[in-house]
Amino acid sequence: MTGAGRRHKAYKRGHSAEYVAALALMLKGFRIVERRYRTKLGEIDLIARRGDLILIVEVKARRTLEQAMEAVSATTMRRIESAADLWLARQPDHAKLSLRFDMVAILPWRWPVHVPAMFMAYASSLS
Repeated sequence: MTGAGRRHKAYKRGHSAEYVAALALMLKGFRIVERRYRTKLGEIDLIARRGDLILIVEVKARRTLEQAMEAVSATTMRRIESAADLWLARQPDHAKLSLRFDMVAILPWRWPVHVPAMFMAYASSLS
């Protein structure tokens, strides 16, 4: 398989994983407010809301939960946090929102594993 073929397959797998993760979060009572939110600073896979709680969700499709957790590097976390700050600043009710950084791991033949508070913000969020 060529490099382009592998990238296309990974892209499709990522979209499928995000769809499954979104479904799992919706079944927990969250509303998906953004998918693949992109900024110059970074990308957020999913942004979900339930009441005043906002989840900034990184979705990882891996063979094991450990591999999924290890795949979220410090650099990735900083990019996600930067994008989250931009998104939050654009919300009219941002002062009352609670932000949490979660991960949803998509594992073979298992229900998605939701890991709440996967990482904490390095810098204080907008308030």
